[in-house]
Amino acid sequence: MADEELEALRARRMGEIRAEHGEPPSDPSQQEAKQREAEIRNTILAQVLDQAARARLSNLALVKPDKAKAVENYLIQMARFGQLAGKVSEQGLIEILEKVSQQTEKKTTVKFNRRRVLDSDEEDDY
Repeated sequence: MADEELEALRARRMGEIRAEHGEPPSDPSQQEAKQREAEIRNTILAQVLDQAARARLSNLALVKPDKAKAVENYLIQMARFGQLAGKVSEQGLIEILEKVSQQTEKKTTVKFNRRRVLDSDEEDDY
């Protein structure tokens, strides 16, 4: 097989694998747009957060990426509307994390359905 045919087979197979896993087909323009968006987010966060807060947010992103994304979105929104006076310190980030945690807190309830048995102790059938 020629190298070109081999590359075409590999590309087709990769497309099939991505389709099986639900990944969208890779489009270079979409990848560039995502990369530019990520760069813009990083520059905004670098301007808004100090070094310790940035480290804490990156650690949070490793453990809970959805919560870190929510905090990033919150910080970017506050920065765009001018609600941040200066750089957010680590303590300020902790307060923001607590606010986000309270808003997204899931309340679970447990309900017991006690079933009555036909043969109960209340009725003595001697």
